[in-house]
Amino acid sequence: MKQIKDFERKIANDLLQIKAIKLSPANPFTWASGIKSPIYCDNRKILSFPKVRNFVRDAFVQMIMEKYPETDIIAGVATGAIAHGVLVAEKLNKPFIYVRSGAKGHGLQNLVEGHFESGQKVVVIEDLISTGGSSLKAVEALREAGVEVLGLIAVFTYGFKLAAENFEKANCKWDTLSNYNILINTALDIDYVKKHDIEMLNNWRENYSK
Repeated sequence: MKQIKDFERKIANDLLQIKAIKLSPANPFTWASGIKSPIYCDNRKILSFPKVRNFVRDAFVQMIMEKYPETDIIAGVATGAIAHGVLVAEKLNKPFIYVRSGAKGHGLQNLVEGHFESGQKVVVIEDLISTGGSSLKAVEALREAGVEVLGLIAVFTYGFKLAAENFEKANCKWDTLSNYNILINTALDIDYVKKHDIEMLNNWRENYSK
């Protein structure tokens, strides 16, 4: 497990360096929901940086091999995690499927795309967890399709208490390659933020979690 912990800080640093994650305590970002936030995350940028992309892929692979060696299929959550899931499935030489955010309005109206058999064991790949709502919708769709979801792994989480509660209610194991606590401590160490910013960043996360 030590090796798994070793990559949390490396990924946090990489996400800051490639601006997949931005921190701006003094001038908060406005999310699509209208919420003012000191952090903005767009993990799709990982795909544009081969070294970071490959490191993230290998971290996913390592975690799956250590925690879920019985995995039959890799599933990605549309749209942000499809590419990451394909990369992981290719490395593991496993089949890949993906879960749509909504059923197609035509044809078979599938939520889960790709070939799978009832009872097969699946690990879900996700790019970001906030409250866990969209991730757990994907888990529910997979369960309803007849596969066994072993767990879900995401690149990053804000660490909201609500997410942990939602995953517990859904009886779904989950992990992330890095997280908010590691990120802000890393940001402080590399002088991305100042010491006086840390309290504000922690307070925002705690207030949002209520």
